[in-house]
Amino acid sequence: MKKLLITGSNGLLGQKLVYACLKRGNIQLTATARGENRLITQTGYDYFPMDIGSKADIDDVFERVRPDAVIHAAAMTNVDACETDKEGCLLQNVTAVKYIVDACNRHNAHLIHVSTDFIFDGENGPYDEEAIANPVSYYGWSKAEAERIVKENSKDWAILRTILVYGLVDHMSRTNVVLWAKGALEKGNPINVVDDQFRMPTLAEDLAEGCLLAFEKHANGIFNISGKDYMSVIELVERVADFYKLDKSIINRVSSSTLNQPAKRPPRTGFNLEKSIRVLGYNPRKFEDGLAILDQQLKAATS
Repeated sequence: MKKLLITGSNGLLGQKLVYACLKRGNIQLTATARGENRLITQTGYDYFPMDIGSKADIDDVFERVRPDAVIHAAAMTNVDACETDKEGCLLQNVTAVKYIVDACNRHNAHLIHVSTDFIFDGENGPYDEEAIANPVSYYGWSKAEAERIVKENSKDWAILRTILVYGLVDHMSRTNVVLWAKGALEKGNPINVVDDQFRMPTLAEDLAEGCLLAFEKHANGIFNISGKDYMSVIELVERVADFYKLDKSIINRVSSSTLNQPAKRPPRTGFNLEKSIRVLGYNPRKFEDGLAILDQQLKAATS
């Protein structure tokens, strides 16, 4: 059995990875995150608290676990917070990646690093794996810089880029676009939604599956891992409204420029998924199928 270490296991992707590994059953899993383990299921794997901003923490855990592979899912992903706290973003998204790469190299571990569509300026989406990064926010810059560190310094690596991840996990610490849309529409108050940003929303289970396919196939290089449906953010919210039979008339169409967000967003991202489908066997769900899975989880959580 291969030894796999996951960073950021309390987060949306991290929790889905843990549960997907437990379902597979042929992986010796170590989960790591800052603070206590927030997953409801705490058996079948090891858990160690690990702050990715601490080289000592990383070196200590790697020495104890000696992993064959690492899925680096931990990051500071709040785009506006990265813009206003550049120091924190630099530590979590850049310096930490240097520490992880060094530790992986020392232990000959295969590194699977999770990245983002926000490394692009959004002028020419959808993008393939060869597209040149040109970020428009500090978050985007930090993730592009992390990719550079991985490519130039890691001995054995894969980079998996994703887009607008949504899903439900245990003891959620922050929401995501689909849950926000559902909650806002259910309240019945008018909501402002941008019509000039285009994405391919990704079910967290699909992203976790892409990561594990890269792990199992010992993939190297860059792979795009997202949902398959390309849509504007306002269309996304309208499709959530349709799925739950909620009132679409309260959705107000606005331009990104009216929101006064600290960080700029790329207008059109999206990915060409052909390489991941061909090389990894990646097969993402349609958006409405993802909503149906999320709906079942919400019902199970409240029953």
